[in-house]
Amino acid sequence: MLDQIKAVIFDLDGTLVDSMGLWRDIDIEFLGERGIEYQDDLQEKIEGMSFTETAVFCKEYYHLMESVEELKAIWNRMAEDKYRYEVQLKPGIMGFLDGLKARGIKMGIATSNSTELIKAVNDAYHFDKYMSCIVTSCSVKKGKPAPDVYLEAARQLEVLPEECLVFEDIVKGIEAGKNAGMRVCAVEDAYSAPQREKKKELCDYYIESYDEIEVGR
Repeated sequence: MLDQIKAVIFDLDGTLVDSMGLWRDIDIEFLGERGIEYQDDLQEKIEGMSFTETAVFCKEYYHLMESVEELKAIWNRMAEDKYRYEVQLKPGIMGFLDGLKARGIKMGIATSNSTELIKAVNDAYHFDKYMSCIVTSCSVKKGKPAPDVYLEAARQLEVLPEECLVFEDIVKGIEAGKNAGMRVCAVEDAYSAPQREKKKELCDYYIESYDEIEVGR
């Protein structure tokens, strides 16, 4: 898997940390406070969108009074403590990061999440000890499945796209990595279980745990 790879780029939610499920609870609470019933297809509608794109979509779709920036601030407040104190790591990830670091492979994060929540989860797990760059989809033109966030991460890591291996947990994220011309390993995640077969169809590799990967030297 790591042959000819100079950089590994990780999505955050569902890939480094087991956090996808908490957003359903946040969405139910947020919409409920505004008298709006949560619909199970919401996550499918916003999958892959950047934090800003999601706010734009929800403002228009639900006819919300708050501005895009106000919506993002509300969601950050609702999720911050969960990311700092409750979110758990994906199985085997820290050992894998240590192995990549020992092997001299560059690492980065390319995520649809917000800078504020990345900081919160970093306070808990100190991913910045490993990552040479952290890129959010809000900092590029288009969110996933567009390749923008992965191409920007490769640029900051000073490697070619074909020298990168991406780890992703959802279909649109896998598509973003493939659209960037990178190899992609899909990660098992309970949230995206209904996508499992499609994920396996699209990706180059599939793992249930990072413990399955032999890093070597």
